[in-house]
Amino acid sequence: MKNVGEMTVGEVAKRAGVAVSTLHFYETKGLITSWRNAGNQRRYDRSVLRRVSIIRVAQQAGLPLSEIKAHLDTLPNKAISIAEWRELSREWRDMLTERIDNLTKLRDQMDGCIGCGCLSLRDCPLRNPDDILAKEGAGPHFLPIDDQL
Repeated sequence: MKNVGEMTVGEVAKRAGVAVSTLHFYETKGLITSWRNAGNQRRYDRSVLRRVSIIRVAQQAGLPLSEIKAHLDTLPNKAISIAEWRELSREWRDMLTERIDNLTKLRDQMDGCIGCGCLSLRDCPLRNPDDILAKEGAGPHFLPIDDQL
């Protein structure tokens, strides 16, 4: 028998508008938690609906799951209060503003870009002077706009 405030994975998925697999994924990433009842069925507290909503909004804003998790980890595993949401949204707003500023600068500087090869290395605002991005590891990395020459 199910307790009041306790939801099945199907109920959460339906109410949150996500697939069951999405909930399982969020759980493996530590974004939400569940428990098993006596019949070994997954159960969630009703407060998970707000967490899932916050995760979805943050994802739609382009925040990576690692960043979302880092912020959610600062909160107790309960319903997120209005004050807690305001604090999260303020922090995320600052991050998004910085990202928008960097993307705007990047967009404005790309007009002279002729594609990487790079035939305009002397003038390229996207270059990696002195290979300073090597410390970021293998693969592509973007140099923060303010660090570029």
